[in-house]
Amino acid sequence: MKKLLIPLLIIAISCSSKKKVNTNDNEDKGAGDTRTKTVELLDNNTYFLTEQSDDKTYGYDKSNPIKVGGVKTNEGPLNERRFLNALFGPGNKKMTYFRAGSCCAFKTPNGFFNNTGMLDRYRLTEIGSKDTIDIYINLYDTGDLKIPVGLKAMEKKNN
Repeated sequence: MKKLLIPLLIIAISCSSKKKVNTNDNEDKGAGDTRTKTVELLDNNTYFLTEQSDDKTYGYDKSNPIKVGGVKTNEGPLNERRFLNALFGPGNKKMTYFRAGSCCAFKTPNGFFNNTGMLDRYRLTEIGSKDTIDIYINLYDTGDLKIPVGLKAMEKKNN
């Protein structure tokens, strides 16, 4: 009986490990993954973004999408929302957004079919404004997350 109990205990312990949400996943990087910095969360639904991009194409051009990753862990759509929830408009007001569809097939080692992925296009509007912007997000690959030019991010509250 003791011989059977020890292996079962080892299996139970190994299966109960906690999942890391805010790591840079260095141990399982595909060629499409370029993240070098750990991602921090403000809460489970919002990334803590601190670095402003100086590249005017970052996120705005389909050739330079925001790489939130998560497709391998079934967190891709959640990671997209985490990123978008952190953004504020140029007038320092919260942004509303909706997914305007998928587009723009691209090659990635993290794609499901024939190493191909599709970008998601989101339309953002600052509350109180009628102006919209389109943001392209890649949920297949990971990259360092930055605040797109012209936008701001939610600040961390001190307790």
